[in-house]
Amino acid sequence: MTSRAITTGLSAFAVGALLLAAGATLSLAHHGWGWATGEEFELSGTITAVKLGNPHGELTIDAAGDFEGEQWVVEIGQPWRNESAELTEEMLAIGTEMTAHGHRSSNPDVKLMKAEWLTIGGVKHNLYPDRES
Repeated sequence: MTSRAITTGLSAFAVGALLLAAGATLSLAHHGWGWATGEEFELSGTITAVKLGNPHGELTIDAAGDFEGEQWVVEIGQPWRNESAELTEEMLAIGTEMTAHGHRSSNPDVKLMKAEWLTIGGVKHNLYPDRES
């Protein structure tokens, strides 16, 4: 094997490793809490769309109160986390009224929040008990 072939192979490996690391960093930035504000945020409304599963569930809601007329996406937990919080698919059905408490996107133009807990039918479902404020 020539030194040029070794150098080319190492360069290709380095580029691949950098691309893989960049993709992982972007994924963690969204799926962690880094994209959200540190301030507590609460949003109430009616569920209009549901997407459950990995990497996390998403509820689209028609907001009420200060945000009436806006559609928001509320990120909830992974299936195991929702189950631990005693949230069922039936509870997260279209038409359900709910309140989400957590953190909104740090970009005020993005109508997205990550829920720490949901209140449905007067019952609090804590998705992240270790983050309770």
